[in-house]
Amino acid sequence: MGLRAFTRGVGGFENSNMRDVIFISLENWDGVWRRNQFLCAEWLQRFPAMRLLFVGRTKDVSNAARTASREGLRRPTFEKSREFKGLSFLNPFKLLPNSFSLGRGINLRLLERQIRSAVKKAGLRSPLLWINDHCGEPLVGRLNERAVVYDITDDWTLMPAVGEEERELIRKWDARLCAKADLVVVCSRALERSRRGLCRKIITVPNGVDAAHYRSCLEPPKQALDQDQARVPVFGYLGTLHGDRLDLELVEELARARPEAKVVLCGPDQLTGTERKRLRAQPNVQLLAQVHYKSVPRIIAGFDVCILPHRCTPFTESLNPIKLWEYLASGKPVAATPVAGFRERAHLCHLGAGRDGFLAACDEALREDGSRWPARLREAEANSWKARSEQLLEVFRQHGWLGRPIPKPRRARVGGVAGSGAGTTESKLGETKGDSVWGGQSSLCETIL
Repeated sequence: MGLRAFTRGVGGFENSNMRDVIFISLENWDGVWRRNQFLCAEWLQRFPAMRLLFVGRTKDVSNAARTASREGLRRPTFEKSREFKGLSFLNPFKLLPNSFSLGRGINLRLLERQIRSAVKKAGLRSPLLWINDHCGEPLVGRLNERAVVYDITDDWTLMPAVGEEERELIRKWDARLCAKADLVVVCSRALERSRRGLCRKIITVPNGVDAAHYRSCLEPPKQALDQDQARVPVFGYLGTLHGDRLDLELVEELARARPEAKVVLCGPDQLTGTERKRLRAQPNVQLLAQVHYKSVPRIIAGFDVCILPHRCTPFTESLNPIKLWEYLASGKPVAATPVAGFRERAHLCHLGAGRDGFLAACDEALREDGSRWPARLREAEANSWKARSEQLLEVFRQHGWLGRPIPKPRRARVGGVAGSGAGTTESKLGETKGDSVWGGQSSLCETIL
């Protein structure tokens, strides 16, 4: 039976309940929406009875003490969402530095206890453990989870700024998670090729877009970014400002070569002070603070050309940029370097490598006659977050992860006394077998979070 027919049937997704989920995220649930928030929102809207615990970034007490800053500690430790009925948030405390083994062990124990407490408060049963943060590897097998999904969205082992010692730790966590997980989900073909030999089951689920959210971009902007914008062309970038992804030299070259234009960069600012100073030295470069997801279409509507001056590196090759789909959904002309995702859609974008190639792509995009925007919209609509969610739900159905939560198995009684269950553990599909899937886990003091 096809997926569409399945969703319409009596036993389809709409008539099933998705398992409760513990979601270990790389970022907090905030106004900057990424893959994690979109997928969770799809599930919560589709399955009103499910409960989801979203575990965001830790509140680092030791770092706050060192820096005399309490900003990171002000976020509530546990709270329930006002927007989604079944959604709860946890930002656990981390007390000690991870630079010594005893501190790592104590942090792990504390993290596990806080998650268990939050699971109880949120009322989760038989949860699916979804891990997006590779640092969550030591939690596998500790949270009474029914199954484990490891979602890889960036290949941090290739991040240029990461030191070799940290890179080796990331490789270890990543390899262990690939081996332990019942399902590994990746967002790009490059990630699939690099992880295929480490996993039992792996699928590629690229990022997507809510195309309807960007319909306002098809209309003339109601308000310009500033008083001059209506009189000058605007080349705009929307996304994280990070020197390992963003080719700052290309941005500077664009600003210098087109002094009559504006180059607008908007998003979470992770630039160094030196990098920020370099960009601000260009009089026609404008840095905007990150905006809430609801305001993203208004910002893109002010662009004449959406740009992606990303570096072409093994790290960026592993990505499937969400901004690709957002740009296409806006219908705006797009100029980019030939990176993964954009390269496969060269018929919808203008691509150019190096200074001369990228500047030529920007000029071609600016001269566009508007004939490509219908094809861009069709491409965006065909790659919706709903479609991505259904792709995952089909796999979940095959594994038995849709349906009513399965009650916890009764503990075996030995000689009339409840036994500890030694020698028996639940397998990835809720069955039992003699040898633990996670039998080789490190001790607490050896585990690094």
